Amino acid sequence: MTEQLSSGAAPFSAAPPTGWGKLWREPARPDWIRRRPGAPWLVVATVCIGAFMGQLDASIVTLAVPAIRTDMNATLAQVEWVALIYLLVLVGSISAVGRLADMVGRKLLYTYGFALFTLASLGCALAPDITWLLVARAVQAVGAAMLQANSVALIRTSMPAGKLGKAIGLQGAAQAIGLAMGPSVGGLLIGLGGWRWVFFVNIPAGIIGLLLGWFLLPRTHVKAPRARLDWLGLVALMPAVGALLLALSEAARLGFGNSVVLGLLGASLVLFVLFALRERRARHPLVDLSLFRSGTFSRGVATGLLGYLVLFGVLFVTPLHLESEYFLPPAQAGLLLTVLPVTLGLVAPVAGLLADRFGARLPASAGMGLAAVALAALVFSSHDLWVTAAALAAMGMGLGLFTPANNASVAAAGHDHQAGMVSGVLNMTRGVGTSLGVALGAVAYSLANALGNSAGAPAVPGLGFRIAVALFAVLGAAAAVLSFLGRRARPKALPAPEDHSEPG
Repeated sequence: MTEQLSSGAAPFSAAPPTGWGKLWREPARPDWIRRRPGAPWLVVATVCIGAFMGQLDASIVTLAVPAIRTDMNATLAQVEWVALIYLLVLVGSISAVGRLADMVGRKLLYTYGFALFTLASLGCALAPDITWLLVARAVQAVGAAMLQANSVALIRTSMPAGKLGKAIGLQGAAQAIGLAMGPSVGGLLIGLGGWRWVFFVNIPAGIIGLLLGWFLLPRTHVKAPRARLDWLGLVALMPAVGALLLALSEAARLGFGNSVVLGLLGASLVLFVLFALRERRARHPLVDLSLFRSGTFSRGVATGLLGYLVLFGVLFVTPLHLESEYFLPPAQAGLLLTVLPVTLGLVAPVAGLLADRFGARLPASAGMGLAAVALAALVFSSHDLWVTAAALAAMGMGLGLFTPANNASVAAAGHDHQAGMVSGVLNMTRGVGTSLGVALGAVAYSLANALGNSAGAPAVPGLGFRIAVALFAVLGAAAAVLSFLGRRARPKALPAPEDHSEPG
């Protein structure tokens, strides 16, 4: 069986590599793996390791910040950059990495991403000072971008038609498990061996992921034509994303009315406009803006951003509420909060099956609707700990229905030789949504509490939390409506050609 090549795609070349060229050649899978009926699911399992590790690392490092500050005698501003520089480099570079992967091979960049992430984690663990640690975190973020920009693309180009939603649902479950385990695993590692073990733990997982990727992932058979990377587009995109993320980070501390925040937002807007103008004229753009002409794609990106905004906004404000109103220790508050990602992870594979059978509209709109209702219940019943736990569980179920279905509809957009580009846009959306959720949650929480205290009346317990959650409920309802307005189209994926025509 042979595949019709998409417009603009370059067919797989079987010319044998020589010398250093071997390092830039994707190795074939063993025949006994390629011929297995379940070979596509081995691809999903490999990608799930990277998804789990990425979310575990993201949720675990924040716990280590106080210990890093004490051990390295660093300022608060310095240690804040341990998390911030990782996010800036990751989100700013992921579209370029996705574009490059479409040209040189997704397996190649994915496996090298495991190697780079693992080596950078070792550099973080052995860092003698804060400067070394920040540089290692930036390199680690490049490795994470190589993983994330190719994860959904590898699934999309490996799964047969009608299985994409289920596969992305399993990946979503792996991400949720990593997110849920982060606080408990991080607290245990820091307690037993210190903050450096937060980075040491990535090394065995990275080695396993690298080996599995090398042997189980298929070579890229449909590539984008080789072309010079759009450096002018990248020069506009990276500072645009960086200014936006910095603005959101400062807004969480200073508010959106601060002159620095407004200046950064203005600079980001100008740079994004310049980026869009550049991409419209570029022969080989980092992001093909014609993708956004598809209502399914543009709605999926917009609602995906709102979904991640709601998720991480609630994950940010809920511990503050639990500790201030219920006086729960951080460990107990974190344990209660894991109800959300755990239920999300349990429901995500089911949501993928529903998306494969009925299309993305039903699970996506119903899921965000359920999340919005759960948040509305939380606004009016936040004084009851059991109701809080039940609402968080319902919200996790709703987001577990929404996220895989929505991601599958976005991932199926464009041609196969654009899969890395689409995956990069999808993951950049997640990074921006995460930062925006934290910023809006912090501003709403702080502003409502400040207004309540300045009114002269007795302080209203949990007012800031309820205002923030009400805002997220409204945004969740908006995402549900947008999802429902979409066409009832099933996410699709072409059968992988390497499983039928080419070795490996």
